[in-house]
Amino acid sequence: MRRIRQIKTQRHTRYGAVTVEFALVVPLVFLFFFAQLEFARANMIRHAIKTACYEGARAGIVPGATADEVREAAQKILNATTISTSEITVTPSLITTETTSVTVSIAIPVDQNSWVVPQYFKGRSFSNSLTLDREKMDLVVF
Repeated sequence: MRRIRQIKTQRHTRYGAVTVEFALVVPLVFLFFFAQLEFARANMIRHAIKTACYEGARAGIVPGATADEVREAAQKILNATTISTSEITVTPSLITTETTSVTVSIAIPVDQNSWVVPQYFKGRSFSNSLTLDREKMDLVVF
């Protein structure tokens, strides 16, 4: 019977090449990874602003609502997405029975609400505004 000779592979000669390839590729991988995190967080902030404006305006259109309730409803949505710094403006600042519509405006600085050190959105802020007509409740006396 013949013996099959095993060919010894020389793995140790490739260690240097693997190290160099790793050193060249890893910075690019990290760059794409952190850029993806930053763009995902910016997209999350954009959608949170829209939702917070809508929920705040909905809280303000019901009879008897106050501007503080509107701000609280909008802030509740922003808190759920860990947005710490925001500017919520309710127009009019005093909601009465004569108020016909409620406008909620929110501005959020992206670099103060980022998960990683901001590079692409440094100094930028996202904002949105929504206006809804108030519900009227006419009292009918029989």
